[in-house]
Amino acid sequence: MTYIVIGIDGGGSKTHAIVADDQGRTIGETVGPGSAVRPGQAEHSAAVIADVVRDALASCDMTHVTPRVLSVGVAGAGREAERQELWQALVSRDLASELVIHSDFSIALDDAFSDGPGVLVISGTGSVAFGRGPTGATSRCGGWGPVCGDEGSGAWIGRRALSVVTAAADGREPETALTGAVLTAAQVNETSDLIAWSAGANPAQLASLAPVVLAVAESGDLRANALVSLAVEELVLHARALARQLFGDERAALPVALSGGMLSRGSPLRKRLEHRLKSAVPGAQIRTEPVVAARGAVRAALRIVGEVMA
Repeated sequence: MTYIVIGIDGGGSKTHAIVADDQGRTIGETVGPGSAVRPGQAEHSAAVIADVVRDALASCDMTHVTPRVLSVGVAGAGREAERQELWQALVSRDLASELVIHSDFSIALDDAFSDGPGVLVISGTGSVAFGRGPTGATSRCGGWGPVCGDEGSGAWIGRRALSVVTAAADGREPETALTGAVLTAAQVNETSDLIAWSAGANPAQLASLAPVVLAVAESGDLRANALVSLAVEELVLHARALARQLFGDERAALPVALSGGMLSRGSPLRKRLEHRLKSAVPGAQIRTEPVVAARGAVRAALRIVGEVMA
C-alpha cells in the first residue's frame, strides 16, 4: 500500500466515511452526524466532516497517516457558492494532501452505474434524482432544499404529517392514528405543543417523523397511507422527468437505482415505489444492489490520483 484515500458521503442525518487503500479496498469506516451544507453554514459542515475523518482514521489505526485525497460528496454542495465555502473551510483544516468536493448525488450515481447510463432516485432527509443518458449527458431533478422542494423525502413526509395532525385537531380532517404517533415521536403531550416543536425543528428532526408515518400507514390508517402514496408519486415524477430528458421516453429501457435512508432495502416506501415505477416508468429496470455513496467518493478519489500520476 503506497497511499490511502478517504471518501465521504455527507447527508442531512448522517455522514459516512470510508478509508481505502490504493486499490480501493476498505480498511476503515465510520458514521457521524449529518453534514449537509446549508447556506452560510459551511464551517459547521466542515467541522463535522473533520471529526468524521479523524474517527475514520482512528478506526484503522492510521491517525498518523495523511490521506492522499479526501473526496467529499455532501448534500447542498451542488450549488457553487456552498461548494466553494465548504472547500475553503476544509482546506484550512489540512485533512489531506488533496481535496475534492462533489454533490452527494454525483458520488451515489458513480457507485450505482460507474460511467454507464441510469437514473438514481435518492430519498433521505432530502430528495433528488440524478441521471446519465446513453450519450453521456447528465441531468438532475429536484434537490431544491427543505423549503422549496425535497418532495417525497423524510423531511417532506414529516412536515406533511404535522399538517395532517393539526388539521385533524381542528376538525378539518378526520381523526387519524398519526396524531398519537407523531406526538410520541416529537416527545410532546398536546397537539398545540407541536407549534413550538416544529418552529425549532431542522430537516433531520422533521425526517425523524417519517418512520412513524410509514409504520402507521402499514397498520392501515387511511390518512397515513394517502400521505405515503403522495410521497411515492412525487418520487416517481423525478424518475419519469429524467427518463424523458435523458432517454427520450419513460418506456425506454433504463437502469434505475434507489438510495437514501427512506429507500433502504425492504422499507415500505421503497416497496411501494418499486411497484409504482413498473406502471409509471415502464422501461425502468430496477437494480437491487445497495448504493453506497461513500464508495463512489472513494472511486472518485482514486481517479484523481490516477489523473495526477498519469
